[in-house]
Amino acid sequence: MSMTTNSHAVGIIGGTGLTTLSGLEITGEQTVNTPWGPPSAALVEGRLGSQPVLFLSRHGNPHRIPPHQVNYRANIHALHEAGVRTVVGVNAVGGIHQGMGPAHVVIPDQIIDYTWGRPSTFFEGDLDTVTHIDFTWPYDRTARDTLIHSARAQGVPFSDFGVYGATQGPRLETVAEIRRLERDGCDLVGMTGMPEAALAAELGMRYVCLGLVVNWAAGKSDHIITMAEIEEAIEQGMSGVKRILEASMASLGELTALPQPY
Repeated sequence: MSMTTNSHAVGIIGGTGLTTLSGLEITGEQTVNTPWGPPSAALVEGRLGSQPVLFLSRHGNPHRIPPHQVNYRANIHALHEAGVRTVVGVNAVGGIHQGMGPAHVVIPDQIIDYTWGRPSTFFEGDLDTVTHIDFTWPYDRTARDTLIHSARAQGVPFSDFGVYGATQGPRLETVAEIRRLERDGCDLVGMTGMPEAALAAELGMRYVCLGLVVNWAAGKSDHIITMAEIEEAIEQGMSGVKRILEASMASLGELTALPQPY
């Protein structure tokens, strides 16, 4: 599938399991490079109906890149160069809010960045001017409304709000750290929400997060977090995520790019 910067393809960043979307026609893949190095994996090209879609596995295929070593700049730049103007970041998260337990879907509206040491901007090095993007609302309102409408139409239980606390990883958090995040107003905790959202904003792309809660955050249950618990929540909740994506693609593809900040 040939894509240009006028095709308004929708980009989905997430796990390789999303290639099982019903109605998805896989048409090929692109192995690309960027000024910031290679992205996590090849860009998988497909179509949902008439809508061009590009999938990128954030952690590589197979899953091998830890959150703090993901080349977020290369991932976002590769999608932008391939014609993507709207990005859906699918994120596995931990639930802090009492209504956001395992297998629950969340479309957050805010984020707090607790990460450190990650290359987090395109605006560095030998610059003519310093650029500051507005990041008041990190998730695009129009794209969020599209996902919210689709979730309601599909009957998927979900929350249409939430503050995502982005932590460094790859370890999970302590009970004290989760208490701190909760005091700060976080409803969710994850390791991949930033700098992905900010980098998309720097390139004038619409970005929205579709979160799947895969475990209670530390101290929010009476047991420690296990991989068996996480896998069970993914199995239970991913069908709702896929239904929302399938119902949203055509509308997301119609959205135009935001003004470039440079």
